[in-house]
Amino acid sequence: MGMKKICIASIMLCLSFIGNSQTTIFNDVLQKHVSKQGEVAYTKLNEAKLKKYLNYLEKTTPDKSWSENKQKAFWINVYNAYTLKIILDNYPLKSIRDIHKEGSTAWETPLARVGGKRYTLNNIEHTLLRKNLFDPRIHVGVNCASVSCPKLSNIAFTEANIDRELERLMKEFINDSSKNNFTKDSIQISPIFNWFEQDFTKNGGIITFLNRYLETKIHPKEKISYLKYNWTLNGK
Repeated sequence: MGMKKICIASIMLCLSFIGNSQTTIFNDVLQKHVSKQGEVAYTKLNEAKLKKYLNYLEKTTPDKSWSENKQKAFWINVYNAYTLKIILDNYPLKSIRDIHKEGSTAWETPLARVGGKRYTLNNIEHTLLRKNLFDPRIHVGVNCASVSCPKLSNIAFTEANIDRELERLMKEFINDSSKNNFTKDSIQISPIFNWFEQDFTKNGGIITFLNRYLETKIHPKEKISYLKYNWTLNGK
């Protein structure tokens, strides 16, 4: 990338955070402790800064006047911030699936505090995002802290950047051979496309969706199978 393009990209990133210093705090945490490959340095993560952002979320109630993009960015950030928190609260561990609070999994624990209310990660993903703010690209926005998950972005989402960032993340995820494997002999894709098939097939089949992002298109009648999901923690 040329120097001019780097400068333009930096300016666009800065502009997307104007007006929300709290989201800038979360962005700083991600920038410093999450690699471009989505690996998290949990042992070095700045918990004080993360806590400051979580304190802001606890006092903030999304307004109905917010645009869909602003709501979507807000709730995906909530999901990812609280996923980081629950991992840190239980670190060290091999997988997020090892976490159980009074019989509840990490996704069923009402750990997220937003606007004076409590939410589980499942509430946020399946109701507030998938149901109320439907967008199949949500699945590359929210992060399950696992190796096979679409990578955790090291950029916080905002109203200004979310559409562009979700497009980028979906394209990178689908074309990542460690997450989706396309060869002449077989097509093996992430089980995410099986678990949430209805989200990806509203405007055609799975292959129709994949071809929107694939660098090398595949035939719509190709047979597909699903890879095994690796729930190992996405730490480094």
